Amino acid sequence: MRVPDYQHSLTWRGRPSPGSAGAYAFATFLVVIAGLIRWGLSFISGDIFVFAAFYPAILFATYIGGTGVGVFAALLGAAIAWGAFVPHPLGAGVEIKLLAYLVASTLIIWGADHYRSVRKRLEDEENFRKLAVEELAHRLKNKLATIQSIISFQLREDPQVRDSILSRLSALAATDDLIMAAQGKGARIGDIITTELRPYDVARISIKGPDILLPPKLALTMALLFHELATNAAKYGALSQSVGRIAVRWSYSDAWLNLEWRESGGPAVSVPHHCGFGTRLFMRALAQFDGKVDATFASAGFVCKLNVPLSDGALTSVLAVPTASTLQPIE
Repeated sequence: MRVPDYQHSLTWRGRPSPGSAGAYAFATFLVVIAGLIRWGLSFISGDIFVFAAFYPAILFATYIGGTGVGVFAALLGAAIAWGAFVPHPLGAGVEIKLLAYLVASTLIIWGADHYRSVRKRLEDEENFRKLAVEELAHRLKNKLATIQSIISFQLREDPQVRDSILSRLSALAATDDLIMAAQGKGARIGDIITTELRPYDVARISIKGPDILLPPKLALTMALLFHELATNAAKYGALSQSVGRIAVRWSYSDAWLNLEWRESGGPAVSVPHHCGFGTRLFMRALAQFDGKVDATFASAGFVCKLNVPLSDGALTSVLAVPTASTLQPIE
């Protein structure tokens, strides 16, 4: 895995590189501006602020260009102040003021350069972490593609089981992409639902609830649950008929995520007599999170309620702004 050159990638747009001619030119510009400010202050008092106006210039010059540029700015400021603003013959205490200026400039340069070093190290570590996560995600995608190929070959004689397994793997892969988009922090529940339902007739589907970022493990589990719900709705429920509709609502209260999946306008609902893998997965999925699933086969349509506790550490973000109430079609 190749680590990129952060020296160039981390510089601000339009910002000169540390120690470059542009950095020295920028330092000169700052010192000249400070000199003009000092000249303006001379109309207020000719004795105070002999060197003080140059401190901000030294600070920013060091932050932008590094130690060498900061020293250059300090010396240039001292020369301008000595030649333009220090009275001649020299007044009392001028040498002390110059010494204090040099000491203060040294501390400013050290502090600014130390801050630059710490900030750059943190940026390097953050970029390396992102690169490692992206590389890991790329390798996982390759492994997933290999697994899907093996399953397709081994189960070529049983297309129903093959397609069922492959669709679940695809649901997990889509949620993995959402987790990666959030820098590994998790996935937003609205995005998970949208991803699973978007392949269907979006005009008959509505979703609404607060913006909640679920942690990665719970996000993947919820993706499997929504995949089972969407698949069953397409095969047997509301999405199997042209007039059927699905409404998904969720809320967060008392540290619990409460979600309701409600189907209407579909075929007559009956309790299934066969409990397959999908049903067992569906009913047990939230047990590891101390959550629960309540499925009701009502005459008006299938209704499913999901409840799962979200601790302060697990719940990353809850915003009051609801998601869009209607899915957008696939581009």
